[in-house]
This record gives sequence, structure tokens and C-alpha cells, in this order.
Amino acid sequence: MKAIIAATILGIIMMYAGFVVKEKKSVLSIAILLFVLLLGVNVWELGTAEWGVSKSLFNFQIIISPFSIWFNTLMTAATLLYVLLMGNDIIKVGKHVGEYFALFFFILVGTFMLSSFNNMLIMFLGIEIISIPQYILAGSDKRNLKSSEASLKYFLMGAFSTGILLMGITLIYGATGEFNVSKFSFMQMEHLNPLVLTGILFLMISFAFKVSAAPMHFWTPDVYDGSPTPFTAFMATIGKAAAFVGFIRLFHTSFASVSGSWTMVLAIITAATLFVGNITAVFQQSVKRMLAYSSIAQAGFMLFSVVSVSALAWQGLIVYAVAYTVATLGMFAVLLKLKDYTFDGFNGLAKKEPLLAFVTTIFVFSLAGIPLTAGFMAKFMMLQAAMSQGNLMWLVIFALLMAAISAYYYFRVIIAMYFKTGEAELNAEVSGTDKFLLVLTALIVIAIGIAPQILLPAGI
Repeated sequence: MKAIIAATILGIIMMYAGFVVKEKKSVLSIAILLFVLLLGVNVWELGTAEWGVSKSLFNFQIIISPFSIWFNTLMTAATLLYVLLMGNDIIKVGKHVGEYFALFFFILVGTFMLSSFNNMLIMFLGIEIISIPQYILAGSDKRNLKSSEASLKYFLMGAFSTGILLMGITLIYGATGEFNVSKFSFMQMEHLNPLVLTGILFLMISFAFKVSAAPMHFWTPDVYDGSPTPFTAFMATIGKAAAFVGFIRLFHTSFASVSGSWTMVLAIITAATLFVGNITAVFQQSVKRMLAYSSIAQAGFMLFSVVSVSALAWQGLIVYAVAYTVATLGMFAVLLKLKDYTFDGFNGLAKKEPLLAFVTTIFVFSLAGIPLTAGFMAKFMMLQAAMSQGNLMWLVIFALLMAAISAYYYFRVIIAMYFKTGEAELNAEVSGTDKFLLVLTALIVIAIGIAPQILLPAGI
């Protein structure tokens, strides 16, 4: 609860700081300071928490658990890393840069709510608090028509999915008379009310929209491609991880006892997401658009955490969310250094900037799931959770096949950097600070790959 209050207050402070301070670099420095402060509040809440003990607030509408506190801390740390990596690019997007950083704080408020809700209305508020700022960020580049188009598409699809979400909540409330997700009466029923089944299906479709799962993914490539690149990085990582934590919390807390009624439907959605994301990414010529389709494929792997109703799935979600977020932020940070976002734009990068090419290789290895990187352990834990389910072996085999296909389009970046002739054009000289932050990000990827348990303290 301390984190939710702190993120709200710091977001308001950031908003007013944007009005008062005109120098963009100063605004960035204030934002970094405030994000460090928010991370400190999360660490403080983590230190004062009793591990293994959950606390309820506001008449059981919010339940603060060790999982939620730890997830909040990791997402705040990831946001701080994002601002450090891309802060200089963020302040180039528009004039009122303080507002962008304020929106990041408000998105974290929604993230914290989704990680700890125990009431469907709190869940709805959390989703909307995350979504609305992202609609604004997508259209923040007023000089680019594609940015306005992306914002409009995102808003329309988001509003449509929100309507489906509200209908699902309404149907379940109509069948149970309850908003509290841990007290639904159908948990003890042998036969489910058709209203409940329909409500669960609507909620599944709505969350599939939010996490860009097939066949509800069609908005993702255009929105990610049209949005300013620094904000695409945020939406594809931290914004997606926040939606997934709400997804798993709702379905594992409320619907675990009736998982037989929805697991197969979600398994088919998972398979479709893996197929569409990976196959379509193969044909892309823009690395930015390839990363958009690859984010759909990565969402397919993250869906294993929801399909697999077990404690291992929760642990796998934490590892996957952090591994995917860090590697993708690193990739986008490198992409922002280049003038050309196509694969040809990476030609000869190893000769011109060997360190930049080396860290890019590590990020690509992680996204492809190569051993000794965070991505490998994340995929391994997700597949392990699915295998523990017992009836999803077909999905595990299919996911391994799709992972093999993904290596093709990821490795195209490495081939361009090391084996193709050309001279990659940079937007500006890569500073020592940029190199330090990119190396630090790469080291985090390797550290998680070697010792993923650092993300899983006792009690998670």
C-alpha cells in the first residue's frame, strides 16, 4: 500500500515539476531521482513485510502478499533501468517531457493495484490506470501521423476490450452476487452456471487483448510500430508484464478450482499466439516491427504461467517478466542508437561499435532462449510448469518448435552485425554512460541466466 500511495504522490510531483522546470535535462534528472525514491519505498515495504503473511486492506479489496511486494519492487527497478537507458531519447519526443514521466508513475500505480487486487472493481481500475496513459504515450509524437494513428487504434481496441471486461465482470457478479475474487460461490459447485462460464470467457478474451495474444493481437504491430520508439519499449515490456500479473492473479485465485473448464481454451490461444507471433516475425524487414511480432510470441510463452495452475507458474512469471523486460529494453536501447531500423541498418555494426554489437548479441540470445542467458531459464521454467500440469505435453512440444523458428529471425540481427558488409549509421556518438548502462543490462541478463533464484527469494 505504501508503494501505491508513493507512486501517486510522486507522479503528481513529477507533473508539477514539468510545469516549473523548463530545462529537459533537469526534468530527466528529477525523474530519475523520484524513481530511485519510489524504488526505495518498495524496498522499505519489502523489508518491513512478514514473509509468508498477507495483509488485507479496505475490507479485503486489496491483499498485500510477498509476491505482490516483490513483483512491485522488480517492476519499479525495471522502470528505473528503462529511464536510465532511454531518458535522453524520451526527452526528444515532445516539449512537455515532465508529463511523460508522470504517466510512467501512474502506470506503476495501476501495476501495483493489479498485483494485489482482491476485488474485480480494483482489478478494473488497475487495468484502466495502466491503459489510459499508454494511449497518450502512443500518440505523443505530434509531428508523426503514424503516432496519432497508433494512439487512435490503441484507444479503440482498448475501449472495445474494456467493454468485454466489464461484461465479464457483470456476468460473474450476476451469477454469484460477489466482486471479491476469493469468495466466489462457484468454487464449491459441481456444475457451473452458464453465466459464470460466459463471464470467464469474456474475461479471458479481454486479458488476451491486453497482453496481445492471438487472435486478439491485430492491434499490436501497428501500435508498436507507430508509437515513438522509447514508448514502444515501455509498452512491450513493463506494460505487458503488468497485464500478465493481473491475468494470473485473477485466474489462479478465482478460477483455479474450475480450471478444467477453461484450460483447453487458453491452451489453444497460447498455441495460436506462439504460431502467429513467430511465423509473422520471420517475414519482417524492420527490426522494430520484428520486435513487435516477437513480443506477441513472447506473450505466448508467458501465457504458460496462466495455463499452468501451480506455484511454479507464479515463479516462472516473475523470472520471465524480468528476463524478457531487461533483454527487450536492451534491444530497444541499441535500436535507438541507429538511424535505420531495418536489418540492413545493423550491417557492419560489429566493426564500427564492437561493444554495442556484443551486448546486442547477448540480448538477442536471451530473447531466443539460448543457454546461459535469462531467456533460456525463463522459457525452461514456463515449460516445466506446463509439464507439471500433466495434460499439456502437446503444447510444450509445439512451443519448442516455435522457439526454434524464433532463432531464425533473432539471429538475422547477429548475421547483419558480424557477417554483412556495410557501415551502420548512428544517430549520435555512443557515450561512456550509454556503454556502461548497456553492459550493466547485459550482465543482468547473464546473471539471471546463471542464477535465476536471485529473483525468487524465500516465500515467493
